[in-house]
Amino acid sequence: MEVGKESEPKAAAMRKALLITNCIILSIGNCAGPLMMRLYFIHGGKRVWFSSWLETGAWPIILFPIACAYFHRSKTQPSSQNKLFFMTPHLFLAAAFIGILTGFDDYLYAYGVARLPVSTSSLIIASQLAFTAGFAFVLVKQKFTSYSINAVFLLTIGAGVLAMHTSGDRPANETNREYVMGFLMTVGASALYGFILPLVELTYKKSKQEISYALVMEIQMVMCLFATGVCTIGMLVNNDFKVISREAREYELGETNYYVIVICSAIIWQCFFLGAIGVIFCASSLLSGIIIAVLLPVTEILAVIFYNESFHAEKGVALALSLWGFLSYFYGEIKDFKKNKPPLQTEMASVSDRQESV
Repeated sequence: MEVGKESEPKAAAMRKALLITNCIILSIGNCAGPLMMRLYFIHGGKRVWFSSWLETGAWPIILFPIACAYFHRSKTQPSSQNKLFFMTPHLFLAAAFIGILTGFDDYLYAYGVARLPVSTSSLIIASQLAFTAGFAFVLVKQKFTSYSINAVFLLTIGAGVLAMHTSGDRPANETNREYVMGFLMTVGASALYGFILPLVELTYKKSKQEISYALVMEIQMVMCLFATGVCTIGMLVNNDFKVISREAREYELGETNYYVIVICSAIIWQCFFLGAIGVIFCASSLLSGIIIAVLLPVTEILAVIFYNESFHAEKGVALALSLWGFLSYFYGEIKDFKKNKPPLQTEMASVSDRQESV
């Protein structure tokens, strides 16, 4: 009994540390990813499919932590039980399907970033929380409170307010039609990724094998592999491979900086995807969506500082509504945690009393 009592707190502490680590990784990718992508476009980059490819093209990086986990297990487990990959064919197919959806989502998002300022696209992406919440309710039976419903409502209204000012911050040399298409494509990316996050959680729940963090990394790798495959096909059709070297030579910041931006962008986006599914593993798809959305003000501020983007009244109202929605959600989570905590403590105390009496 003592061993069980000691292992449970250790497991909880380990899971909490893993959650915090994934939150940090997700934060880096979520804030820096859009800025790096926009940097590519504003200084002469024009290949949307190539930019989409960069979001998942660095998937081989995941092989390194998978290999490290394998060698670590080899020291603690018999060689007959230790394998480099644990994924079953069923789980592989599920991850491949999600990866294909992710590939199309990458294109929608890259198209939006190519046409919209980062501050605008980030505010639109905040509506993803509403889609995540809705799909989480349908797919994984996510429970809602009045606070979470209020948060979803406010975020949706915020995106609607932003839509009222669709041309006020339109970049130079861009038609109104291109700007509106960028707006709609970003909304589409928000909706599709809002579906992908609960779908990943559903895959975890329906899996016929135990989901470990090593397996989560395998799922991430397969998802990114197939997403990269979709974007590679798009690049071939669009002849992107033929013009990358010319685009690098003509890039405003220089050829060397072009490749530095491309490589850094690919690595940073891996942080985003790994962090997102890691948070789902440790908590839920809704929390992953919340973290993505709650970093909105950081991305907003960085875009205004580094790219001198305008920040008109509609963006201010949308940002205020978004922050209000975030606070509403977290307040509800804190209340729910406090309400559920006393019974847990009481139960543990009763167990302890029974053990002492024995």
